[in-house]
Amino acid sequence: MNREFDVIIYGASGFTGRLVAEYMGSTYGRSINWAMAGRNTVKLAEVRDEIGASPETPLVTADADDLDSLRVMVKSAQCICSTVGPYQLYGSELVRLCAEEGTHYVDLSGEPGWMHDMIAAHHETARASGARIVHSCGFDSIPFDLGVYFLQQHAIKTTGEPIPRIRGRVRAMNGEFSGGTAASLGATMAALKTNPGLINILANPFSLANGFQGPTQPSDAKAYEDEAIGAWVAPFIMAPINTKNVHRSNALLGHLYGENFEYDEMMVTGRGDQGKAVAEMMATSNPLGGDDAPKPGEGPSKESREAGHYDVLFLGTTAQGDTLKASVTGDMDPGYGSTSKMIAESALCIIQDCADLPGGVYTPAPAMGDRLIARLTSKAGLTFSLED
Repeated sequence: MNREFDVIIYGASGFTGRLVAEYMGSTYGRSINWAMAGRNTVKLAEVRDEIGASPETPLVTADADDLDSLRVMVKSAQCICSTVGPYQLYGSELVRLCAEEGTHYVDLSGEPGWMHDMIAAHHETARASGARIVHSCGFDSIPFDLGVYFLQQHAIKTTGEPIPRIRGRVRAMNGEFSGGTAASLGATMAALKTNPGLINILANPFSLANGFQGPTQPSDAKAYEDEAIGAWVAPFIMAPINTKNVHRSNALLGHLYGENFEYDEMMVTGRGDQGKAVAEMMATSNPLGGDDAPKPGEGPSKESREAGHYDVLFLGTTAQGDTLKASVTGDMDPGYGSTSKMIAESALCIIQDCADLPGGVYTPAPAMGDRLIARLTSKAGLTFSLED
């Protein structure tokens, strides 16, 4: 693909967008021909200076309300890295243009209703144009989607068959959810008022799986003592999007995990009465609600981002009843520091490592799989480990 830029970071003057730009500049300098895009070039220039990016870093004017500016941007890049959400409010035309123009695209979407619409509207167009469109390239859902993929690859290699049941268990998470995640949830709640049918998409774990309907999935809606790990667990707020992405990945991989695959995600709260109390409290609270909810455009300090981390266990039970375990960890807070690195590496993986990938609308695992795992472990502070 002969384009002016390798990657354009769209929304680079926003909080998350500037972190992506900062990572790109500090990690790759100008060895990658990347640009910063947004509505206001004066603000983009200020951010470019603040993050220490090269003064030669190009600035591109693009506005979600100006289709001509979006098309010019899309036609000038191999890949658009979009941090402008909620995507259901600001992202639909950008995805359409990328699909039409054969431009690759990655985002941070955790909005299953919108993603369902994008798949239906643009998958065939993207297949025809060669555009590789990959949603959910941040904390939702890379550690979970690739964690399941990583453990299944190990199971198939060592036992000759996939694992029919995997539990995703968040053992530690130090850091904040992003303001964009909160705004996306708010936009989805608003959309339900005008489109009641959306509830069917949100409630169906297979709503992104190309029409496939698998078995009833384990309940993730209440606190309970999980005998498999010997601790109490509580509902995990990202599970509704992550589980749908995992089942879409399974469908796109030709049901590599099996057609009877079961998967759920929970937050580990501890053992005994204390673990029970925390689990029951978490089951009735909303970390993205209230006056303390994160706001779009805001986020934690550099010190707070660097002090953050996360640790997710994937516990698989084979058809014979044996247990296989893997973990995925990140070295920064999930919602900002780690997410900004993950989406940047996803954009580069799509254009540099996936020449054999046909166009279409993807999740991370079937699009990039082992190639993205290698990038994330070598560059972005993630680890993928097998456990005894």
